[in-house]
Amino acid sequence: MKNKIQFPLMRNNILRDDLKKIIQYLKKDDPILTNGRKVREFENKWSKWLGVKYSVFVNSGSSANLLSMAILKTKFPNGGEVIVPPLTWVSDISSVIQNGFKPVFVDINPRTLAIDVKQTIAKINKKTRCIFLTHVQGFNGLTDELLYQAKKKKIPIIEDVCESHGAKHNNKKLGSLGWISNFSFYYAHHMTTIEGGMFCTNDKVAYQKARLIRSHGMVRESDDQKFKRQYHKKYPNLNPDFIFAFPSYNLRNTEIAAVMGINQLKRLDTNVKKRTKNLEYFLKKIDPKIFFTDFELKGSSNYAFNLVLKKPDKLFVKKLINKMKKNGIEFRRGSAGGGNQIRQPYLEKMFPKNFYKKFPNVEHIHFYGFYIGNFPDIKKKEINKICSVLNSVD
Repeated sequence: MKNKIQFPLMRNNILRDDLKKIIQYLKKDDPILTNGRKVREFENKWSKWLGVKYSVFVNSGSSANLLSMAILKTKFPNGGEVIVPPLTWVSDISSVIQNGFKPVFVDINPRTLAIDVKQTIAKINKKTRCIFLTHVQGFNGLTDELLYQAKKKKIPIIEDVCESHGAKHNNKKLGSLGWISNFSFYYAHHMTTIEGGMFCTNDKVAYQKARLIRSHGMVRESDDQKFKRQYHKKYPNLNPDFIFAFPSYNLRNTEIAAVMGINQLKRLDTNVKKRTKNLEYFLKKIDPKIFFTDFELKGSSNYAFNLVLKKPDKLFVKKLINKMKKNGIEFRRGSAGGGNQIRQPYLEKMFPKNFYKKFPNVEHIHFYGFYIGNFPDIKKKEINKICSVLNSVD
């Protein structure tokens, strides 16, 4: 018999007020449910909140990743290299491969769980097409040096902010500093539309392409009349309502999801502050002799409590897992994406045997890293209980 989960990864991320807003919308006479006005309203409000010009609402953060790589492919149809971390979600890497680019891996910085900046800069060459950076679990993965060198070398940065809504660098929200950024609104994230994601940019051309690629590549999806007229003029023998500019996808989301997103956005800033305070309290209570606590907290917007052993200890890990299960503490091993992506079957034929061993920091997280739930309404007494259990493992 399984022990009941007392401390879940997420709790109460969809409130009754969110559902009331959806019900109110559904009670309208003949409400539109597919992509429409509410989606555009949500996109505009999200852009204003983030501090960018353009946003495109899609059906998942993974779809936002795919959209970003598809747009990069329109700039570099013959491919090239994309610098990525091994500690990320599978779609960050698979979207690179699916669009004909080669993933080039660099190890992580243990303090941010994001790519090591020095290694990243060293990997840039004539074949590099972009740096696909993951802001892992609320930590800021950017540095002034990375931004400077990327600009100097004319290498665009794509920010995966799926787990880090509201985190900042130099007081600017992550997702507003790169060429393109991606967000996820999955249930367990900082805010949710049940399933959903957002593509963001200040690049007008990239934005227009994103609108098309999101919806079968149809030119009519553009909101720029000049952009559309160029296609109409070039292809006079095609029905202007059915001109397909790119080999594309259907990544659209719905009006219902947008209604929820608009309502959830109202409390996002407040929830970010609560999560950050929770993390600070957790790190005060966890035993620094056993667990790594020296994370870079400046600008962070915590997604989950990271539990990383300071030293490798396989026996301790077994005891820790058993203790968490016994006490109903839900957890995920390996941190973001389950640890070292290079160990996964979908990559094993692309790289030499034991290639994953070249990334010791990610390897440590893979075997000796976990995360447990942090959410706005978790109480201090619950954090005390969790830390008491974790600190008692011997």
